[in-house]
Amino acid sequence: MSTNAAGRSRHLVFWTLGILVVGAAAFAAYLVLDPGPTAFAPGRRVALADYHEQDPTGVPAELESASLVERGEYLTHAADCMVCHTAEGGEPFTGGRAFVLPFGTIYSTNITPDAETGIGAYTDADFLKALHEGIGRGNVKLYPAMPYTSYTYMSDADALAIKAYLATLKPVHAPALPNTLIFPLNQRALMGVWAALFNTDRRYEPNVDRDAEWNRGAYLTEALGHCGECHTPRNLAFALNNRRKFAGAVQAGWRAYNITPDRSSGVGAWSDVDLSRYLSTGHADGRGTASGPMGEAVDASLRYLKPSDVAAMVSYLRTVASTGTRDLAEPRVVPADAALADAGPIHGNSSGRTVYEGACVGCHGWPGISPGIAAATLTGTRAVNDPTATNVAQIILNGGGRQATGPSNMPAFGTTYSDAEIADVANYVTARFGTASAITAEQVAKFRTLD
Repeated sequence: MSTNAAGRSRHLVFWTLGILVVGAAAFAAYLVLDPGPTAFAPGRRVALADYHEQDPTGVPAELESASLVERGEYLTHAADCMVCHTAEGGEPFTGGRAFVLPFGTIYSTNITPDAETGIGAYTDADFLKALHEGIGRGNVKLYPAMPYTSYTYMSDADALAIKAYLATLKPVHAPALPNTLIFPLNQRALMGVWAALFNTDRRYEPNVDRDAEWNRGAYLTEALGHCGECHTPRNLAFALNNRRKFAGAVQAGWRAYNITPDRSSGVGAWSDVDLSRYLSTGHADGRGTASGPMGEAVDASLRYLKPSDVAAMVSYLRTVASTGTRDLAEPRVVPADAALADAGPIHGNSSGRTVYEGACVGCHGWPGISPGIAAATLTGTRAVNDPTATNVAQIILNGGGRQATGPSNMPAFGTTYSDAEIADVANYVTARFGTASAITAEQVAKFRTLD
């Protein structure tokens, strides 16, 4: 081979390798980098100071004359701070709630105004840095279990109103529990790299081509309510994958369902009244009742919102890009035939039928229509039309978990029945009233470890 031919061959190899490297890098960037929570909506975005319509941040018009602390209390509810910063049975806002992840457990921290173990020594700048950048006092990098990639869109004024409200709470001495993350994720310095990739560190920018209600709904849903943290799948780096925005994900062992306008697997078939009632009360007739983390969000956050704010969130959700969830079909709305209740087991599941007859039928009925408690109706609900039966098994294990104000307080049966019995009754319920599932005793046992 001539020298020129050999040179051309080497150049061809180098160019080919270069193209492959660039292509691989571009593909990796596509998989990892996030387009942003409102990128789906075309339009021109401007800084809040340059927006001349109704301010989408702050409190609703009904509270415009409220004091700073009163505004902060409303915004604290809207941001759902208490749930994450309160351990089961613990004092509110004192931390200690466990977030069990595939790579270890993270515990929330005390945000009462205790100077030593809480945020009593935080300056305004410290507080803003924590909410917007994920950096705690003393330059401590926060793990994204704290949803600062969503809170970063919160205005400074709203963040400091929340701080003003938290400062009125009783200081409680409650040291942080040690996290148990595996190496190298237990190295907090790495969170700085993660935040550099996935945290925009930008305040909410209104879309001038959308109306005021849409912008208010976007701010409530994305910045304060951080709905995507549960309802949006994660990418390879465990950051939100907004290319499948609100298409559903599994959180804390519960399935956060699709809330895009997809008619089959999302909420496209729900009326505005359905959505508003579900958000504000945790129940919509024929659609389902919130339990688990969603039930907590309703009880501690959404039920405190003014009707105008709930309406704004519904308006915004209607515009999100419709995305289907492959394993979720449109819920079955036809009640089961009560005449077949005594005709033996369904799909050979005699154990599940026995448990259902002994513990469930009194509230839920043989047709799946509750004889007296609307929130107990199973027909038409997403959970019994989920072939994984994740939430059905969880609610049997743990109960409704709702406060007294909630529409349903289904008791927990985790100590009454074995893993196999809970799996059997979950599979019986889905087969009888929705989409047949095949959850196993082993899966139920794993759910117990998340409690």
